[in-house]
Amino acid sequence: MISRAARVGLLILGLGLAGPAVAEVPEPADYRQGDYRAEVPATLMGATVVDAKQVHAMMVKEAVVVIDVLPQPPRPAELPATTLWHPPARHDIPGSIWLANVGFGALSAEMEGYFRKALEAVSLGAKDRKLVFYCEASCWMSWNAAKRAVEYGYTAVYWFPGGMQAWSEAGYPTLLNAPVPVK
Repeated sequence: MISRAARVGLLILGLGLAGPAVAEVPEPADYRQGDYRAEVPATLMGATVVDAKQVHAMMVKEAVVVIDVLPQPPRPAELPATTLWHPPARHDIPGSIWLANVGFGALSAEMEGYFRKALEAVSLGAKDRKLVFYCEASCWMSWNAAKRAVEYGYTAVYWFPGGMQAWSEAGYPTLLNAPVPVK
């Protein structure tokens, strides 16, 4: 015999009151080129998808490089040249490296070189070094950056789509960070 709660649940589902079904976002063949703050796919071919608990466990147990790819906002164009400007503060996963602006769908030659050199440095030249990419929740930039790392030949790429929101919601600490300068 079906319980009263189960009958109510079936009734709600039958009437469509359980809310809209969330459509699965397909994994594109190429990089996302715009609308970066949108629902992301659940997968990334060639990479492992991880959550906050898994990232934290990896950081505690093994050598892993955690990389934030959030863009750094540019200095406002209308700001007078003599005005001191401080970009907004960024609190990150402690120990992570902030490689700003490498998650766009298309990178300039300068940014592509910066990203390749930075990955070479943080991986100590080991293509099998564990690399975890993140940004904000529902942000394609970390997906793009992780995909790019896979295409560069890195074999231990992890993508953390929950980003800083999931990290903070899990109760893990954050630390003020600054991006690695483009040289």
